[in-house]
Order: sequence, then structure tokens, then C-alpha cells
Amino acid sequence: MTTVPIPNIRNFSIVAHIDHGKSTLADRLIQMTGGLSEREMAGKEQVLDSMDIERERGITIKAQTVRLKYRAKDGKDYIFNLMDTPGHVDFAYEVSRSLAACEGSLLVVDASQGVEAQTLANVYQALDNNHEIVPVLNKVDLPAAEPEKVKQQIEDVIGIDASDAVMISAKTGLGVPDVLEAIVTRLPPPKGDKDATLKALLVDSWYDVYLGVVVLIRVVDGVMKKGSRIRMMGTGAAYDIERVGFFTPKMQQVDELGPGEIGFITAAIKEVADTRVGDTITDDRHPVKEMLPGFKPAVPVVFCGLFPVDADDFETLRAAMGKLRLNDASFSFEMETSAALGFGFRCGFLGLLHLEIIQERLSREFDLNLIATAPSVIYKMKLTDGSEIEIHNPVDMPDVVKIAEIDEPWIEATILTPDDYLGSVLKLCQDRRGSQKELTYVGSRAMVKYDLPLNEVVFDFYDRLKSVSKGYASFDYHLTDYKPADLVKMQILVNGEPVDALSMLVHRTRAEGRGRAMVEKMKELIPPHMFQIPIQAAIGGKVIARETVRALRKDVTAKCYGGDITRKRKLLEKQKEGKKKMRQFGKVDIPQEAFIAALKVDS
Repeated sequence: MTTVPIPNIRNFSIVAHIDHGKSTLADRLIQMTGGLSEREMAGKEQVLDSMDIERERGITIKAQTVRLKYRAKDGKDYIFNLMDTPGHVDFAYEVSRSLAACEGSLLVVDASQGVEAQTLANVYQALDNNHEIVPVLNKVDLPAAEPEKVKQQIEDVIGIDASDAVMISAKTGLGVPDVLEAIVTRLPPPKGDKDATLKALLVDSWYDVYLGVVVLIRVVDGVMKKGSRIRMMGTGAAYDIERVGFFTPKMQQVDELGPGEIGFITAAIKEVADTRVGDTITDDRHPVKEMLPGFKPAVPVVFCGLFPVDADDFETLRAAMGKLRLNDASFSFEMETSAALGFGFRCGFLGLLHLEIIQERLSREFDLNLIATAPSVIYKMKLTDGSEIEIHNPVDMPDVVKIAEIDEPWIEATILTPDDYLGSVLKLCQDRRGSQKELTYVGSRAMVKYDLPLNEVVFDFYDRLKSVSKGYASFDYHLTDYKPADLVKMQILVNGEPVDALSMLVHRTRAEGRGRAMVEKMKELIPPHMFQIPIQAAIGGKVIARETVRALRKDVTAKCYGGDITRKRKLLEKQKEGKKKMRQFGKVDIPQEAFIAALKVDS
């Protein structure tokens, strides 16, 4: 099989907001070009979403790629390399690296819902990569569809000409042949020189039990041949290529891949960590001079501790995290211990959905029962001696006297909401210490831009936003910078002992409310002991909220009937002394459920 002529190749990705029908459109394209037979497609939707969680939640987490053959109306045969990308804000890094490997994008917009926050974020990323964009209006067969209105929206909000947008219904297949023709006529072919030195972009990599590390590549110049020796320019490691091929979604092996083609290689690479996403692959003997511009590495923004409920599961958890790390380079972890929860790991995630997915994969794929501590973000602290430190865990915070300034990360959030809910959305953002930057209208919907502290967003902002807008608001954010803030470390003391798993950094104005909510919750959750248990929220030495769990008591005066009152008093005093002594030496057992419930406390 010879390499494909460059003018007949089209590399494109599908970008859209969550649930606007990317994966379903990908299914139809695969079906119509014969990538999979009717039998293989039967009973399966979203062919490219291979994980159980992706199928259940109906979201794409990993970007997938597939190569399709298409005979156009002009009688020529074309090769399409399609990349199906995630739409959720936490997986934006998956989107950015897929876009870097393509020349064009299909922008899918739901004809009944219109442009959403994520649509904007992903389109801007595509435009940053100089993509040619073909607007596609999906779900035009729905009674609520308003294609003309949505076309106008695309022009007003994004600024792309949408007059010749392709009208389709990905579910029924209506209009999908027009999409295939639009890919041929409206998207540019890749550029590249077959005779130049090999230069390829490392797009993604994952671990396969049989093949070792599989590397997804986009060849820019030259030819990637089976048996040749390559070098990764970022890490400097050299490998002999064992297999070269592409996905139709099934793996197909070939002898070589030419410029403009997207495919995979395997080369006895042991660790996914050895293959840096965005690295440049070149010939070992004649390397190219300049590397390709890589991608920004995925930087974790949310941290939380994961602990096994059963201490014996610690080794299983360590092994499970190692395996997940093989396929998800953006997930980082290090060991930590907690007095309340024992041994566990401090993990970094790209956002709350990422945290939830990893947690669910750990419990589902490895059968682990886990507790997650309250999520926190990275704080930068300037100390009085002039040095700077980063803190992921409130427990590690140095003494207050040594801190000159605490900086917290801020984000710029874009929220699109129907006009009816604008008031409650603005109130939610104000309550979270946000400052409004702009407010514009997109048809009947308001688009608000807010500066918000990330600390306030990681807790439960997304859930609250969905509840105040009855699920209609959409939300997208990116980190902007660090700003100084008046933050304090709040500790929860149970019977005078601090519980490290519950300590958190909060803004001084919010500390009392958050502390009160915590102690009230803990009071309900800690079972009564034989002695009184004070539960306090404290900042340094100052207690800001307190609740008391009443003691269980035995009726010691039951046997005294009649007679002198002093006899009863004597018995009660004796009991009091006993309880006092017990409280000094008694240990409070906090049940695991109490931690889980307290960490979910709704601010």
C-alpha cells in the first residue's frame, strides 16, 4: 500500500458543547463511509466512546481518532482523519492537542439550543490553530429547532459566516452526505514534503496490555516507516518502530505513513510517561533542527486526598493509580498520611469532573472503596524571609507569623443563561466573591463574564449554577492569574483535637458561615459517647463556632428512693467526676460516614 497523495487527505476534528451530538455525528460518518459494517455498528451508539463511564454519562473523555475512505462526487477517493473531541471544560487539553493535528473543524451546534459557553471556548481554540471552520447545525428535525435564529447567533457571537451552514440530523442521518462533501470542498488539505527529513507530532499515547505504549502521531514531513529508528526530541530517547498503522476504528497495520497522515506506532516503549504529548518525533540519524511547537502541558488545578476506607486496600490503590496514570498523563499523585484517615494519596486533577471520573474509575475498575477530602487549589505564599512556596494541602500551611501574603488563583468564567435566571446567576457569582466584567445579550440569552476565585468554584459552584438556572446555564472558565487574598486556615476540633482531614483555607469573611455549617453537620454525625464532646471550628486560637454532642448517661440514682437528697447528690457528683476523667482520656470515634458527609457540606 503506497502513501496517499497529500491533496486527497483531510484532517478534521469535531468541536461542540456537551450533548450537541459530536459522537453521534462521528457514528454516522463512520457508517456512511463504510468504516464499520452495519453488523459491527448494530446496537452500539457512540462507537468511539470506548469507556463504560463515557457510555453511561454520554460524554467523551478521551479524544479518539479514526481514518475513513470516501469517494466524492468528483469521482476521486479521499482519506478523512476524524478526531472526536471531548466537550467538557475539564478535558480542554484533550481538545487542544487534537486540534493541533488537524487543518479544519466541523463546528456542531444544536439547532434547538444554540451557541453555549463550551462552543465558544472550543471554537476559539480551533481559530487559534488557524483552522478552517464548517458550521453544522444538528438536530434540525426537532420541533424546537430554530436554524435561522441559530445561524444568526453563530455570526453574532463567534463571528463566522454561517449562511451556508450544513443542516443535519446526526441521529437519523439526514443531511450527513452534505457534511462529507463539505469536508472535501471546504476544508484544506494538509501541507508537507515527502522527501524531507521525518518530522511528526506526538498527539497522544496510551498503554495497551499486549503492545506496550501505543503512540498516536501526525506526520508533518517525511515518511514514518516500519523498522526505522526514531528519536523523541523532548526526552532524547531513541526507539525502533515495530508497528505502523491507523484506526478504522479497528487497528490496521501498514508499512509506512506519509506527510499529512494520522496514525499510530508502537516501539517497545515501557512507560507512557516516556512519551510526552506534543513532543516532536524525528529520524535518529538525521534529526530535524527545529522542534514543532508543542502543547501547554496539562496543569492540575484541583487537589484532593484519596484514602481507602479499608486500610488494607492501600497497596491496591497504589497499583490502581499507577495504571490510571498510564493512560491519563494529566493525573498526578503523591503519597500522604492523615491522622484521621491513615495512608492515602494527594492527587491533582484538571477540574471537578476529572476528579469525579477518576474516583469513579478507581471504584469501578479496581473495586476500591474511597474517601475524598475537601478539594483545594494551589495557593502561593510569600513568606516574611522573602521566599515563595506553593501549597496544595491546607495542613502544610506554615505558621501565620511567617506569612507575608497569600495569593489565590482566579479564573475568568463565561456563563450563558436564559434571561429569566440572570438575577439568580448574578447573585450566585456575587456570593462567591466574583466581580462582573461584562454582560451582553446573545438573542434571548445573557452572556456574563465574571472574575471569580477558583477556591469558590471548586467546591460546588457548578451544581449550584445548574440548580439556580434549572439546568439551562452553561459555564466555561480558564485560569487568569494569582491575586492576594485574606485567607485563613480553619480547623475543626473534636474534643480539643484538630481533625486534619477537615481543615481548609477559607476567605475570612466566609469562615464563620462555613465553620458553623461544618460543626452543625458534625454534631448530627458523631454518635453520643459516655462523655460530652465539644466540636469547634477555630482559626488559630480563636473559636468561631461550637456545638456539643450530649453524653449518654446512666441513671445512677435509680436505686435511691426516699431518704436524704445528699445521697443522690453524692452519686451524681461521683458520676460527674467519672465523666470528666473519661473525657480527658476518652477517644472519640468518628465514623467514616461522618467524614464523607461533612466533606460534602453545602456552603
